[in-house]
Amino acid sequence: WDFHKKILTEQFSLSMIEEETAGAKRRSGIQEVPCAFFVFRAFRTLYIQTERGTRIMEKMEQLYEGKAKKVFRTDNPDVYLVDYKDDATAGNGAKKGTIRGKGVINNRVTNHLMRMLEEKGIPTHYVEELSDRETLVKRVAIVPLEVIVRNVAAGSLAKRLGLEEGTKLKSTVLEYCYKDDALGDPMVNEYHIAAIGAATPEELKTIADYSMKINDILTEYLKDVGIELIDFKLEFGRDKDGKIILADEISPDTCRFWDVKTHAHLDKDLFRRDLGGEEEAYKEVMKRLLGE
Repeated sequence: WDFHKKILTEQFSLSMIEEETAGAKRRSGIQEVPCAFFVFRAFRTLYIQTERGTRIMEKMEQLYEGKAKKVFRTDNPDVYLVDYKDDATAGNGAKKGTIRGKGVINNRVTNHLMRMLEEKGIPTHYVEELSDRETLVKRVAIVPLEVIVRNVAAGSLAKRLGLEEGTKLKSTVLEYCYKDDALGDPMVNEYHIAAIGAATPEELKTIADYSMKINDILTEYLKDVGIELIDFKLEFGRDKDGKIILADEISPDTCRFWDVKTHAHLDKDLFRRDLGGEEEAYKEVMKRLLGE
């Protein structure tokens, strides 16, 4: 072990090696294996990360803390680290609380779905999952729009249009809200978006096309695990080349998930509406999607 440490620390910090070695051992589920095996696994992981340009020497200064996540700079200027929290809010921050284990679930569910969407041709900011709560993502300039995709009437749409919650819409609805907490994230249309310069017409078309394709992919995928996709929120960003890519997260925080058979809520509405059982619901989503 001392010999391996001496060789490896010429390229990587000791803390990085020890942390990755412990991670390799934990992920393998095997305890009775010589330490050198896990050190080799750690070195291989760190080497691959270096070659990909995703390895970080350390978590650097915090850039931003939102309602559900913290964002940190890394030593790679094109890669940020996102740390998911258990904090829960509703009503634009008016209600605050905690959903135990939410950060882990949202991180892992988001990464699972992002990887799947990448395989289906949707570019995303996902780079690599570092731990249960931490993920490396591409640095993007967020387009200041929340994109809401609705398949079934629920929440504000049901109230606005006087529809019974659960009414199947005759066509998918795409909505945009301007991201500004102080203004309450007001709904805007294409003309507003162009007028304030939030996105160009070409960018907005790309965002709309991606959003509808994501809806098709997720709807079919989730149906296979007994989940109906009622509606969900997306955010997009511009990468270093100005290309529009999917950012933020896809999780029980940002989607309305209902059980296909019982229509039970498996999402943050349980917290929003003081229904209870949100911890169990979040765990159920991860169980159905990841088998754990």
